[in-house]
Amino acid sequence: MAVVMKSVAAVSVLAAVCFSVLYNYTGEGVFLSLAITFGTIAYHFCMRLAVGLIFNASMKNRADYTKKWFRVGASEIKLYNKLKVKKWKDKMPTYDTDAFDTTKHSRDELAQVMCQSELVHETIFVLSFLPIIAVVWFGEPLVFIITSAVAATVDLMFVMMQRYNRSRIIRMINKAKRK
Repeated sequence: MAVVMKSVAAVSVLAAVCFSVLYNYTGEGVFLSLAITFGTIAYHFCMRLAVGLIFNASMKNRADYTKKWFRVGASEIKLYNKLKVKKWKDKMPTYDTDAFDTTKHSRDELAQVMCQSELVHETIFVLSFLPIIAVVWFGEPLVFIITSAVAATVDLMFVMMQRYNRSRIIRMINKAKRK
Protein backbone atom coordinates (compact mmCIF):
# COMPACT_ATOMS: atom_id res chain seq x y z
CA MET A 1 0.00 0.00 0.00
CA ALA A 2 2.89 2.37 0.72
CA VAL A 3 4.16 2.04 -2.85
CA VAL A 4 0.68 2.73 -4.26
CA MET A 5 0.19 5.83 -2.09
CA LYS A 6 3.61 7.25 -2.93
CA SER A 7 3.10 6.54 -6.63
CA VAL A 8 -0.32 8.19 -6.73
CA ALA A 9 1.09 11.19 -4.86
CA ALA A 10 4.01 11.58 -7.28
CA VAL A 11 1.93 11.09 -10.44
CA SER A 12 -0.78 13.48 -9.27
CA VAL A 13 1.76 16.20 -8.39
CA LEU A 14 3.38 15.80 -11.80
CA ALA A 15 0.00 15.84 -13.58
CA ALA A 16 -1.14 18.93 -11.64
CA VAL A 17 2.02 20.80 -12.61
CA CYS A 18 1.79 19.72 -16.28
CA PHE A 19 -1.88 20.69 -16.62
CA SER A 20 -1.23 24.01 -14.84
CA VAL A 21 1.52 24.80 -17.34
CA LEU A 22 -0.75 23.80 -20.23
CA TYR A 23 -3.53 26.00 -18.89
CA ASN A 24 -1.16 28.96 -18.52
CA TYR A 25 -0.01 28.58 -22.15
CA THR A 26 -3.37 27.82 -23.77
CA GLY A 27 -6.03 29.25 -21.47
CA GLU A 28 -8.15 26.15 -22.16
CA GLY A 29 -10.59 25.49 -19.31
CA VAL A 30 -10.22 21.73 -19.55
CA PHE A 31 -6.57 22.05 -18.50
CA LEU A 32 -7.57 24.13 -15.48
CA SER A 33 -10.15 21.50 -14.48
CA LEU A 34 -7.54 18.76 -14.80
CA ALA A 35 -4.96 20.80 -12.87
CA ILE A 36 -7.45 21.34 -10.04
CA THR A 37 -8.47 17.67 -10.03
CA PHE A 38 -4.91 16.38 -9.90
CA GLY A 39 -3.90 19.13 -7.46
CA THR A 40 -6.65 18.03 -5.09
CA ILE A 41 -5.64 14.39 -5.41
CA ALA A 42 -2.01 15.37 -4.83
CA TYR A 43 -2.97 17.31 -1.71
CA HIS A 44 -4.92 14.41 -0.21
CA PHE A 45 -2.19 11.84 -0.84
CA CYS A 46 0.81 14.04 0.03
CA MET A 47 -0.91 15.30 3.19
CA ARG A 48 -1.62 11.72 4.30
CA LEU A 49 1.98 10.70 3.73
CA ALA A 50 3.30 13.78 5.55
CA VAL A 51 1.00 13.33 8.56
CA GLY A 52 2.04 9.67 8.86
CA LEU A 53 5.73 10.58 8.64
CA ILE A 54 5.38 13.30 11.29
CA PHE A 55 3.61 10.97 13.73
CA ASN A 56 6.10 8.16 13.07
CA ALA A 57 9.04 10.47 13.66
CA SER A 58 7.61 11.97 16.83
CA MET A 59 5.84 9.01 18.46
CA LYS A 60 7.67 5.98 17.06
CA ASN A 61 4.60 3.81 17.73
CA ARG A 62 4.81 4.47 21.44
CA ALA A 63 1.43 5.82 22.52
CA ASP A 64 -0.07 5.40 25.98
CA TYR A 65 -3.23 3.45 25.26
CA THR A 66 -4.42 3.92 28.86
CA LYS A 67 -5.00 7.65 28.34
CA LYS A 68 -8.59 8.87 28.40
CA TRP A 69 -8.58 9.86 24.70
CA PHE A 70 -8.03 6.25 23.66
CA ARG A 71 -10.66 4.67 25.92
CA VAL A 72 -13.55 3.10 24.06
CA GLY A 73 -16.89 3.25 25.83
CA ALA A 74 -19.76 0.76 25.75
CA SER A 75 -21.95 3.10 23.70
CA GLU A 76 -19.16 3.44 21.16
CA ILE A 77 -18.90 -0.34 20.85
CA LYS A 78 -22.68 -0.49 20.31
CA LEU A 79 -22.29 2.02 17.47
CA TYR A 80 -19.48 -0.03 15.93
CA ASN A 81 -21.66 -3.13 16.16
CA LYS A 82 -24.54 -1.29 14.45
CA LEU A 83 -22.15 -0.15 11.71
CA LYS A 84 -20.93 -3.76 11.40
CA VAL A 85 -17.27 -2.76 11.73
CA LYS A 86 -16.35 -6.40 12.34
CA LYS A 87 -17.54 -7.32 8.82
CA TRP A 88 -15.70 -4.64 6.85
CA LYS A 89 -12.58 -3.91 8.95
CA ASP A 90 -10.56 -6.72 7.38
CA LYS A 91 -11.27 -5.38 3.89
CA MET A 92 -9.59 -2.03 4.61
CA PRO A 93 -6.03 -1.55 3.30
CA THR A 94 -3.09 -1.19 5.67
CA TYR A 95 -0.24 1.20 4.92
CA ASP A 96 2.33 -0.74 6.97
CA THR A 97 1.23 -4.34 7.49
CA ASP A 98 4.43 -5.08 9.39
CA ALA A 99 3.44 -2.68 12.17
CA PHE A 100 0.28 -4.71 12.81
CA ASP A 101 1.88 -8.16 12.50
CA THR A 102 0.80 -10.23 15.51
CA THR A 103 3.74 -12.60 15.07
CA LYS A 104 6.29 -9.80 15.39
CA HIS A 105 4.66 -7.57 18.03
CA SER A 106 3.18 -8.06 21.47
CA ARG A 107 -0.40 -7.09 22.20
CA ASP A 108 0.93 -4.11 24.14
CA GLU A 109 2.93 -2.95 21.10
CA LEU A 110 -0.09 -3.48 18.83
CA ALA A 111 -2.28 -1.35 21.09
CA GLN A 112 0.31 1.44 20.93
CA VAL A 113 0.50 1.24 17.13
CA MET A 114 -3.28 1.35 16.96
CA CYS A 115 -3.32 4.52 19.09
CA GLN A 116 -0.80 6.22 16.84
CA SER A 117 -2.69 5.12 13.75
CA GLU A 118 -5.90 6.51 15.22
CA LEU A 119 -4.23 9.88 15.84
CA VAL A 120 -2.89 9.91 12.28
CA HIS A 121 -6.35 9.29 10.83
CA GLU A 122 -8.03 11.80 13.15
CA THR A 123 -5.55 14.46 12.03
CA ILE A 124 -6.07 13.54 8.38
CA PHE A 125 -9.84 13.70 8.93
CA VAL A 126 -9.53 17.35 9.98
CA LEU A 127 -7.00 18.26 7.26
CA SER A 128 -9.24 16.68 4.59
CA PHE A 129 -11.43 19.78 4.76
CA LEU A 130 -8.57 22.22 4.04
CA PRO A 131 -9.06 22.13 0.24
CA ILE A 132 -12.44 23.83 0.72
CA ILE A 133 -10.43 27.05 1.04
CA ALA A 134 -9.64 26.71 -2.69
CA VAL A 135 -13.25 27.70 -3.41
CA VAL A 136 -12.10 31.30 -2.92
CA TRP A 137 -9.89 31.04 -6.03
CA PHE A 138 -11.62 28.43 -8.16
CA GLY A 139 -15.29 28.50 -7.19
CA GLU A 140 -17.17 25.20 -7.46
CA PRO A 141 -17.77 24.76 -3.71
CA LEU A 142 -19.73 21.54 -4.20
CA VAL A 143 -16.75 19.78 -5.80
CA PHE A 144 -14.38 20.71 -2.98
CA ILE A 145 -16.94 19.93 -0.26
CA ILE A 146 -17.79 16.52 -1.72
CA THR A 147 -14.17 15.45 -2.24
CA SER A 148 -13.25 16.62 1.26
CA ALA A 149 -16.24 14.86 2.84
CA VAL A 150 -15.52 11.60 1.01
CA ALA A 151 -11.84 11.70 1.99
CA ALA A 152 -12.72 12.49 5.61
CA THR A 153 -15.26 9.66 5.72
CA VAL A 154 -12.63 7.15 4.61
CA ASP A 155 -10.35 8.26 7.43
CA LEU A 156 -13.21 8.14 9.90
CA MET A 157 -13.63 4.49 8.94
CA PHE A 158 -9.97 3.89 9.80
CA VAL A 159 -10.45 5.62 13.18
CA MET A 160 -13.44 3.40 13.94
CA MET A 161 -11.51 0.31 12.88
CA GLN A 162 -8.56 1.17 15.14
CA ARG A 163 -10.79 1.90 18.12
CA TYR A 164 -12.82 -1.27 17.58
CA ASN A 165 -9.75 -3.50 17.25
CA ARG A 166 -7.86 -1.81 20.08
CA SER A 167 -10.70 -2.35 22.55
CA ARG A 168 -10.48 -6.07 21.81
CA ILE A 169 -6.67 -6.11 22.17
CA ILE A 170 -6.85 -4.23 25.47
CA ARG A 171 -9.40 -6.73 26.79
CA MET A 172 -6.92 -9.50 25.95
CA ILE A 173 -4.08 -7.59 27.65
CA ASN A 174 -6.17 -7.07 30.79
CA LYS A 175 -7.28 -10.70 30.84
CA ALA A 176 -3.65 -11.86 30.60
CA LYS A 177 -2.65 -9.52 33.46
CA ARG A 178 -5.38 -10.96 35.69
CA LYS A 179 -4.09 -14.52 35.16
